[in-house]
Order: sequence, then C-alpha cells, then structure tokens
Amino acid sequence: MRVVIADDSVLLREGLERLLTEAGITTVAAVGDGAALIKAVHEHRPDVALVDIRMPPTFTHEGARAAVELRASFPDLGILLISQSLEGTHALELARNHPTGFGYLLKDRIADVRTLVDAIERVAGGGTVLDPDVVAHFLGRQAHRDRLGPLTDREREVLALMAEGRSNSAISRALRVHEKTVESHVTSIFTRLDLLPEPDDHRRVLAVRAWLEPGGG
Repeated sequence: MRVVIADDSVLLREGLERLLTEAGITTVAAVGDGAALIKAVHEHRPDVALVDIRMPPTFTHEGARAAVELRASFPDLGILLISQSLEGTHALELARNHPTGFGYLLKDRIADVRTLVDAIERVAGGGTVLDPDVVAHFLGRQAHRDRLGPLTDREREVLALMAEGRSNSAISRALRVHEKTVESHVTSIFTRLDLLPEPDDHRRVLAVRAWLEPGGG
C-alpha cells in the first residue's frame, strides 16, 4: 500500500508517516499544500491520498479542491479527507459525486491507528468511509429524504453504519443483533433502493450514495 500525505503541519505529517510505517503502509511523499499534493500524486501514483481539507494559502478548502481535481485525473485513486472540525460543502459534494474510494474522518478519529489503517484499506479497495460525526451531521441536515422513505428505522440505522464503512459483523456488534439479521437488513435496503444484484461492495457504495443525495439519500 502506497500513500501520499498532505497536511500543513510538519509534526502531524511525521506522526502519520511513522504510524503508517509501523502498520506496513509506505508513505511515498509528505507535503504541505494542495499544489505539492497534486504534483506528488502525478509523480508517485499512490494508492491513497490522505488529505487535510484546510491547507495554505487560505486555509479554507484547498485540500478538498485538490482532491476533486485529483479524482478527475485519477478515478481509481483512493481519497481520505481529514479535518480538525466538521467541514460541509466541498467534502459532501465529493462524497456525493465520487463515493467510490472516498473517506472523510475527523482528526481526533485518526489518533486510533486501527481506525486510520482500516479507513485507508477500505478507501484503497473502493469503499466509502465516513466519520460517525459526519454521518450524524448529514442525518441532521437531511432528515426527510424521499428515496429513503420506504426504509424502516432499523434499516436507516444499518445504512448509516454502512456509511461509516462498517462491515456486517461490525454492524451486528454495534446494534447487538445477529449478523444474519444484519444481512437481511442489508438485502432489504438493496431491494427498497432498487439496487440490482451486483458485487456486494459495489451495491454498498451505491446505497451510501443514495443516502448522501439531497432529497433522496
């Protein structure tokens, strides 16, 4: 696994690189702004770009904008956005339009090495990983969704956990139900959202995308 890290904090970059090295993940470049990130990805062709949303020069959405540009040039590049606080517009737009191989975690969450490594692996494999706080934020903003109307309350819970990137076994532990029950809920979600039989991981991404879409997800 090869990763590019983009964050304006030298200490955070070095800390992340050390953690990833211990987990067997190679950091091919560690940069401090969006322009350097784009250059590094073109040069090294990593599996995943780990990108801080706020970077120089304005410290607003440079990282997210660079991620959008990279996704257009490298559709198979996994992108894991990180931020100190919850950011809305650009990250949500990227999640809606390009949910495959996309993740968004708050920096407090990546202090847990297992969470970080799992997110990187899932994103590299084409999955979607959203921070629980991001999921809660999206739920609060979009409580009434036409397309999700047929889902039961339990199915919405399962779908929200799917958006966090959790496996069926992890969802069963979180909800304290049997894994077979979770599998039934997931199948029902696919059916209610009219997602035709395809590889399960792909349908999971499509279900999360439906959940993210305004007025429908």
